[in-house]
Amino acid sequence: MTVPEPDRYISFCNIDCDKNADRLIEILNVHLQAGHGGEPWLKYFQNKQQEQEKRAHDNLHFIGNQLNVLYKYFGDCEDEDALALLYQIEQECC
Repeated sequence: MTVPEPDRYISFCNIDCDKNADRLIEILNVHLQAGHGGEPWLKYFQNKQQEQEKRAHDNLHFIGNQLNVLYKYFGDCEDEDALALLYQIEQECC
């Protein structure tokens, strides 16, 4: 039996949005802890993550609200894997 390609317009079955969102946030935090992008990026994301926690939003919600900023940040970091995962999340889950 073959599993059909995930298509969010049909069903979210076989799409692990939360797991992928958690993975992307882990990648983001690794970059931030390494100081990639400098102090302005660190402060920006710290502020946004504090807002996320205060509002009890999950990582998928955070990513959906920060898509353009995350594309810019991961582009500046030249992290093609993070960009690919971000694109996948956007296409499948947002």
